[in-house]
Amino acid sequence: MKQLSLIGLALIAGIALFTACKKKSDATSLSAKQTQIGSAITSDTLCGTIKGTMISGKTYLLTCPVTIDFGDTVLMQRGVTINVVNPQAYILVQGVFLSIGTKDSANWITVKSITKQDNTSTATNPSSDPAFSSPSLWLGIQCDTSCPLVVMKWTHLEFVGGAFGTTPPMSADKSGSTAWAVNFTNPNGLFVFEDSWMYGGVDDGMRPNGKFCIMRSTFEKEGYIGGDCINPKQGGVGVAAFNMFVGCATNGTKSSDKGSSTTAPTTQTDYYNNTYVNGGYRQQQTGRGGDINYEQGAFGQSYNNLIVDCKFGFRIVGNPIADTADCHYGYNYSYGDADSIVDQFYPVGYNSDPVSTNIPKPSTFLPAAYALGVTYDAPSIVGKNDPLFVGYTLGTSANINIDYVSGFNFHLQSNSPAIAAGYTSWTPHLPAGLVVDPIFGPSAITTPGKDIGCYQSDGSGNQH
Repeated sequence: MKQLSLIGLALIAGIALFTACKKKSDATSLSAKQTQIGSAITSDTLCGTIKGTMISGKTYLLTCPVTIDFGDTVLMQRGVTINVVNPQAYILVQGVFLSIGTKDSANWITVKSITKQDNTSTATNPSSDPAFSSPSLWLGIQCDTSCPLVVMKWTHLEFVGGAFGTTPPMSADKSGSTAWAVNFTNPNGLFVFEDSWMYGGVDDGMRPNGKFCIMRSTFEKEGYIGGDCINPKQGGVGVAAFNMFVGCATNGTKSSDKGSSTTAPTTQTDYYNNTYVNGGYRQQQTGRGGDINYEQGAFGQSYNNLIVDCKFGFRIVGNPIADTADCHYGYNYSYGDADSIVDQFYPVGYNSDPVSTNIPKPSTFLPAAYALGVTYDAPSIVGKNDPLFVGYTLGTSANINIDYVSGFNFHLQSNSPAIAAGYTSWTPHLPAGLVVDPIFGPSAITTPGKDIGCYQSDGSGNQH
């Protein structure tokens, strides 16, 4: 396995604490219920340079681009709403940004003027869905190379995907390009996104090009005719686990070392116990993903993932080639409601190895002379091995355009064949020095689950 040069998370947490407390007026005060950093942000509008604490229960209007300077911190207490009213607004993070919602009192960063269209009409006609087409889509959270820490817990992040104007906030952003919901660019920084939601967007949901921990979250409608939900590149090192992905344009989780340099570690990502439903159908390019993808020097471990009615299966790219020697995977469960789906469980033209622990067992449907990437035909497994969701009926390919969770329940029934089918005797590679913390780090690192997918029969895993 490759050796990675990473700065410990304890240092990053220390930076966050130091920058938050560097002046007497910016002292951190703790109580049993809330944390406050610096002064309260009392204005109803957010515009220009900001720092301090957004107060629980308050609604703020984001009226123009805001900047969190290096050395400053912004904390959203639980139950805070930011309503974006200017589509050219963004949050530029050069310092530290913390959104600490709770299960009972989540935070929202959204566009209230957009009404969600979660129905079969817009699912089959995405151009009519404002999640992809509204002129009110905004420019997201842009994290500069100086940003050491972003933590988002129990936070709804919605409706990002506007186009940058002539003066984009960072050198990584280009005039006229479509904004990603989160662009994290510090290879030595930490990005945490846990128990949260991401909804709607024109391109990628997030580029965590640093140390990251993305757990127990839900991603809906990411990417219009292209784009991945989680797309680390050029030094992204971390884990994404127990996440629910539905209706992604391309992949739910992708890894590529494209753009890496000698100062950044090789992209290493572990993806486990995720559930992917209906991925890949809005992507306009042929052969482009649907769930999990490794390419161009990236590597990692992927186990216990549930892949349902995605256009393409688990994909290991040969050109530009992934680090195939260091890619380890298995115990991944695939289901398809059409020939075109099951005939891509092992995508044609790619290097995905039919591991014997996968479900269905590859030897039961692949030809005896199967070679990596060749075409095959497997009509016998269409509609077989139904994972038995509690509130989402399989058995028809008419559902493949559904790109939302509202009205459905993707937990497993008690007699699901995915229960107790997971692999737990392995250890995820966590970013060096990862520290569990109620404010400055992940609240919990959920270890590999015994059930395949993001929802566990013992109540652990994804809590949505």
